[in-house]
Amino acid sequence: MTASGYDQAARLAATQRVVALVNDKGGVGKTTLAANLAGQVAAAGYRVLLIDLNRQGNLADDLGYRDRAGVDDQGAGLLGALLMGTPLTPVLGVRPNLAVVPGGVRLTDLTPLMVARVQAGGRAAFLALADALVPLTGQYDLIVVDSPPENVMLVDLALAAARWVLMPTRSDSGGLVGMRLVAERFNLAREINPSLGLLGVVLFGTLASARAIHAEVRADVAAAFGGGFDPMLKATIRYSERYAREGRKLGRLAHELEVDAANQPAWWQALRNGDAPGRRLPATVASVSADFRQVAAEVLDALATQEQPA
Repeated sequence: MTASGYDQAARLAATQRVVALVNDKGGVGKTTLAANLAGQVAAAGYRVLLIDLNRQGNLADDLGYRDRAGVDDQGAGLLGALLMGTPLTPVLGVRPNLAVVPGGVRLTDLTPLMVARVQAGGRAAFLALADALVPLTGQYDLIVVDSPPENVMLVDLALAAARWVLMPTRSDSGGLVGMRLVAERFNLAREINPSLGLLGVVLFGTLASARAIHAEVRADVAAAFGGGFDPMLKATIRYSERYAREGRKLGRLAHELEVDAANQPAWWQALRNGDAPGRRLPATVASVSADFRQVAAEVLDALATQEQPA
């Protein structure tokens, strides 16, 4: 054991399936992708843990547990685990096979306290999240960490606890600049977490037909991470403002809205039955759900490939 808690072998065993979603730019789809990736994999029967490192706690909206008693502790449990070493206790029952560690306003104090700890003890302080995961070793098939934008301290916590980085980005300059900043943090994080690797980059909020733009982004991504390989996932997440609004408003993931949309009566049936048609779910949620499904499949395939013996 080290001053920060556990030795490297214990941390590696605990974090072998930890995927951190990171981009220094906000609004590039990190939280939406984290929620839907975790939800799709859990729906397929895998045991999944979703950790929210964001003080805004937007995963609570995506999964519909905002202010729910016994679930939404606003990050208090996570804060205690990181700063005082109390056991990390995931919340069950949000979805079948899906446990969550909520974020929220209680994480506001985490950044200045981490600054003090790093000043006192060096970068090993960032291993706090990895240490908190050690007692959970073997309990989950996949652990997904959603990190906040423009917060170096919390991004470094996520990177120090991750085996893999999955990075959503948009095709605009802001998303790509955020990606380059993460590439710098990525290399720094490997000083204390040498097993950290890049699983892939996901282009978010794009059009499937924009192939020329996709090619340009692919070149930018490869350059940011040193070239030599192509980290872009084949799957892209298409833009759907209606899904973005309806999903968070209803606390439903894309594949859940796909089922809801398929089961809703046709508008003429509602009128014939004397019911008010109300606000209808768009058919486009099926396409967005398919995008997330393809990302989830690629992530699972990549993990399986990486874990095969050399």
